Amino acid sequence: MDVAPEPFCVDFLNRSLTIVAQSAKGATALIEILWWYWAVVGFGFILAELLLPAFVLVWFGLGGLLVMLAVLLVPGMGTAAQVLLWTILSVLMVVLWFKVFKRGQHKVLVGRASAQIVGEVGMLTEAVAPFKNGTVRFQRPVLGSDRWECIADEAIEVGSRVKVLRVDGSLITVGRV
Repeated sequence: MDVAPEPFCVDFLNRSLTIVAQSAKGATALIEILWWYWAVVGFGFILAELLLPAFVLVWFGLGGLLVMLAVLLVPGMGTAAQVLLWTILSVLMVVLWFKVFKRGQHKVLVGRASAQIVGEVGMLTEAVAPFKNGTVRFQRPVLGSDRWECIADEAIEVGSRVKVLRVDGSLITVGRV
């Protein structure tokens, strides 16, 4: 019975993971991953991030640099432990970035959080009319800004107090208080 050859990538991985070097005594020993290998992997991922700016590869690069430090501190760390540590650190940093540090960044909140802004009272800094946009300023920032472009169903002069009636895309509709 003939065995089908393995695909190149599987064969390459199998050979890479089981590389065996003959020592002077004829015994076999697995090749040891040195600390500078992790420095190359770390800087390689960080440089790759410059080509593919998704801000994900940088965490794998930092994981490699952290494993490099771990190998310097614990010289006898095995290859499997190094790869496992790199995987855990890299995935942990990616998860922390997307779940904790980057939460809500780059999201347009207008239209999604209209309940927070409807009913707020502000003062017009630019007059508004039915076919002319104006600007309203709030005492405290609303959805990240204290100034908003607004529209109204009637002409309202500068300095008037207005109340937010609804949110229309990136504009707010105001009326007299």
